[in-house]
Amino acid sequence: MIQVRQISADQHLAFLHDWAAPGSAAEETVSFLQTPAWGKVKQEWLSESVGIIRDAGELIGTGLVLYRKVPRLKRYLAYLPEGPVLDWTTPDLPEVLEALRDHVKARGAFALRIGPTVPHQTWRKDAIKTAISDESITALSQAPADVTNLHATRLANELRHLGWRPPKDSEGFAAGQPKFNFQLPLVTWDDGVRTRRSEDEVLSGMNQLWRRNIRKAAKKGVEVSRGGRDDLSAFHQIYVETAGRDGFTPRPLEYFQTMWDALNGEDPDRMHLYLAHHEGGLVASTTWVHVGRHTWYSYGASTSAKREVRGSNAIQWQMIRDSMAVDADVYDLRGITEGLAADDPELGLIQFKVGSGGEAVSYIGEWDLVIDPLLYKVFDWYMNRRSR
Repeated sequence: MIQVRQISADQHLAFLHDWAAPGSAAEETVSFLQTPAWGKVKQEWLSESVGIIRDAGELIGTGLVLYRKVPRLKRYLAYLPEGPVLDWTTPDLPEVLEALRDHVKARGAFALRIGPTVPHQTWRKDAIKTAISDESITALSQAPADVTNLHATRLANELRHLGWRPPKDSEGFAAGQPKFNFQLPLVTWDDGVRTRRSEDEVLSGMNQLWRRNIRKAAKKGVEVSRGGRDDLSAFHQIYVETAGRDGFTPRPLEYFQTMWDALNGEDPDRMHLYLAHHEGGLVASTTWVHVGRHTWYSYGASTSAKREVRGSNAIQWQMIRDSMAVDADVYDLRGITEGLAADDPELGLIQFKVGSGGEAVSYIGEWDLVIDPLLYKVFDWYMNRRSR
């Protein structure tokens, strides 16, 4: 028998610690979006830690559930970003998902959204470069993948069979968390044996431009250091400058302060702030997050001035080195869209990230289970109206 019930943050963290430990047998890593601390970051949502329990005793999975309230009603969209954390190959999956639905329904949820971090397809750097140069290919999914995970294909088919469906407009970033991500492997696997890559091996896997820019930054005297909470204001200043240059809406400084307090309050090594200075002036700054055997490049910013000193490449290299120092399997450069057409506005982002020598990974995406069809339709209309 499978049950889902609320658990303490300590129970939640203990499970994640074992699941995400280097050398763990778990296929999927743990997203920082599934830590108890992330519920404190997303203050506009209600949140709870839940445990998936077999036979009233064995904890076989966990989830951070965020509840988004419908205006003027005590009804919610229940959302597990990049979660829940569980063995997605379990034969008990239908019962697990039914128990999860029953739990959030009792909390007033009209729909449940999940985001399994199960890799579906992988495109290595040569496949991506070939696809970009092929004018007939306008989207990454049109290009032959180097790896296709049949387990992920079966999981997607099972979710459809159980009544789940992808959210509307689920391409790119629209559904919440990106379906396509760019990752740099820091270890190799051979017949189940895990071997760490050396710094020289990671560097040699980068393209010539990345290597040249890293060397150039060092030659120009760019200095990369770790900052503290008080340095978030300096980061935020050039982050706002970056937002104006690149045309996105910046988050307020208070958001990053809350993120720092919540993540590092849970684990003092969870979130780092990096500052790249040249001749005493800040030229680039980034945030980095670490959970178990996975690290993420979270937010980045750079000044319009002194771009030629390549502070962004220097800071990326330091984050990669620090990821290797904590024995991570993967350094994650986070989301990309899959457009590869020459005029696609996001093509430059893919080209920048492919220079790291990493690979594009598509997950099976986010999935919705509708509990109350009418409220689901109303909420969908409300969110679409807000986004205009």
